[in-house]
Amino acid sequence: MSKTIKTAFDIVETILELEKAGVAELADEVDKPTSTVHDYLQGLEEIGCVVNENGRYRVGSRFLSIGTRMRSQLELYKVAKPELQNLAATTGEHASLMIEENNHGVVLYTATGEEAVQVDIYDGDVSRLHTTAPGKAILANISSERMEEIIDHYELTARTPNTITERSELFDELDEIREQGYAFDREELFEGMHGVGRPIVVGDDVIGAISVYGPVGRMMESKITEKISDIVLETANVIEVSLKY
Repeated sequence: MSKTIKTAFDIVETILELEKAGVAELADEVDKPTSTVHDYLQGLEEIGCVVNENGRYRVGSRFLSIGTRMRSQLELYKVAKPELQNLAATTGEHASLMIEENNHGVVLYTATGEEAVQVDIYDGDVSRLHTTAPGKAILANISSERMEEIIDHYELTARTPNTITERSELFDELDEIREQGYAFDREELFEGMHGVGRPIVVGDDVIGAISVYGPVGRMMESKITEKISDIVLETANVIEVSLKY
């Protein structure tokens, strides 16, 4: 990647993490001279990617426009959106759609049910696939070569004390996921939250995965988990059939 492009994105991502930041603060964070960061900010401001509010910068809404337009062009999103809304309404929990992009899981859409608790899951969130139910559902159903490539791309770092960090343990769970058809997240992304995920497969291609997340107190009960798993499977099947025909 061009160093210029990488620096620009590093600055944008740092602003996003800090919500707002001044030039000197950004220079410290990205380890660049203040004058260099100032020049980048001027260029980013000119094209609408950042907004200067009294000397402090925030990310501009142009990224929202780009992301929204990109998503609206995806057939998977158009087909899955109403089904996820129904899934959230039926379960009362968070229902989401994930795709794999650049070796990571990207949340393409999230619907929220009436009983859903507040969690930091947003459209566009990026995570490592081994930390989530939909991510593991994707990993379990792609080719072994591609799975190894993704895992080799990054270490199996932990998001919580429950995240799988050993390859042998992850591979054993992926084998189990292939057999049962769905994946679980047992407080591996967020403490206190469990998830059930199922891949979306069209032909031989895994094009994404859907999931339902809820608090441990509700999701731990075996009958409830089994019921939600069945609903997730049914929803995934509807999406797959719609995409095929």
